[in-house]
Amino acid sequence: MKKILSVLFIFSLLFTAAACGNGRSGVASVQTEKTEGGSSQTAADTSSKDEQVKATESLEREPDAEEPLETGTGTSADNNNSGGSHILVAYFSLAGEQYEVGVIEKGNTEIVAEMIAESTGADIFKIEAAAEYPATYEELLEVSRQEADTPPEIAGTVENMAGYDTVFIGYPIWWGDTPTIIKVFLQSYDFSGKTIIPFCTHGGSGLAGTERMISGLCPDSTIGEGLAVRGSVAQNERDSARESVIEWLTDNGYAEKQK
Repeated sequence: MKKILSVLFIFSLLFTAAACGNGRSGVASVQTEKTEGGSSQTAADTSSKDEQVKATESLEREPDAEEPLETGTGTSADNNNSGGSHILVAYFSLAGEQYEVGVIEKGNTEIVAEMIAESTGADIFKIEAAAEYPATYEELLEVSRQEADTPPEIAGTVENMAGYDTVFIGYPIWWGDTPTIIKVFLQSYDFSGKTIIPFCTHGGSGLAGTERMISGLCPDSTIGEGLAVRGSVAQNERDSARESVIEWLTDNGYAEKQK
């Protein structure tokens, strides 16, 4: 009888120990799942914040009233290259409310484009969308994201593009890239054999690798050394911006010869 009771007691102890072991394993599994879920959510939140920062770096907004194009000593490309210039400055720029500089009358990129045209004697062409951009900054953010799927149409064309050997192409940085309208522009003409020189205004990203995008769209062109000017410098420190532009042009042999 004592032997039977001893055996039953031993089995009881073994069953209790097994049950306790399974209980501890279940708690560890739940804790692991909570930790992984928290890490994943934190990464998503960080990604979302980073994306928003990229969006606001140099996103320009169109002004309520259209301003006349100022071309410095350059001439409008609509003049069919009649001045004999073989250099074109083509750019996209919007005024209004902008990141870092508030509400402005002239876009950051337009300011730099005019400096380049003035210093090189180049013709100048403003790339404009056929449809007006939204009036509010938040709406423009959304439109700029949607343009990858619905590219904008361009109003106006460059006459006699074949007559230009060098094309400076300017743009603000949107979402860490060129605005879609720049890609549309580059796909609208034959740039084979031409030299394309990019320049941009930005909120901290520099050229953001956009030279590679341009090279991919224009494989038969030579891509020159680009220039990146912070939007706030172009807008509020124009003498400093001009010095950077002239130095860059001189280093690359594009500064206009003194008459």
